[in-house]
Amino acid sequence: MTVETWIAFVAASAVVLAIPGPTILLVIAQSLGAGRRGALPLVAGVAFGDLTAMTLSLTGLGALLAASATAFTVVKWIGAAYLIWLGLALWRAPVPADSAAPVALPARRAMRDAYVVTALNPKSIAFFVAFVPQFVVPGAAFAPQAAILIATFVVMAAANAALYAVLAARLAGAARRPALRRLVNRAGGAMLIGAGAATAAMRRV
Repeated sequence: MTVETWIAFVAASAVVLAIPGPTILLVIAQSLGAGRRGALPLVAGVAFGDLTAMTLSLTGLGALLAASATAFTVVKWIGAAYLIWLGLALWRAPVPADSAAPVALPARRAMRDAYVVTALNPKSIAFFVAFVPQFVVPGAAFAPQAAILIATFVVMAAANAALYAVLAARLAGAARRPALRRLVNRAGGAMLIGAGAATAAMRRV
């Protein structure tokens, strides 16, 4: 792989990541309620989720999802249901009388939520199987090139999620009143429910 090819991949990936999807909506929603302490597990979950999705894409699952309506539908509905469940949970989350400090989710739960939403996005898996191979040089060893491309995208995705998480966490620090905290939770929950509905409405390309 040439440096020029890698730079082209970085530029294309930056454009892709600039468009917020269900994963970023989850990061924003949970960071609004959890503050900075909840950001790191979310970013880790996004990184591992993208690592899983890209690896599965390049090992054949992406082609299966692109070719099989049944497989695509199953993964789509699992991901949509999980997003809607998270949105309902955030909407109904209790707000303490003293909201001076953000209430962080348990690290394992935050990481799990971000991982599942990222890894179970069927559109991302199908997209990766069409997107990544365009930057693989024919005739050269596939595994080293795939490793470089996967590592590059995962690092960029993690940095992108971290940026959104930090920005959202700053807003969370300003929302100290219980009424405002409740509004933040419901806005975040509504975003997740909307992302779940959008995922359910997805169709294979």
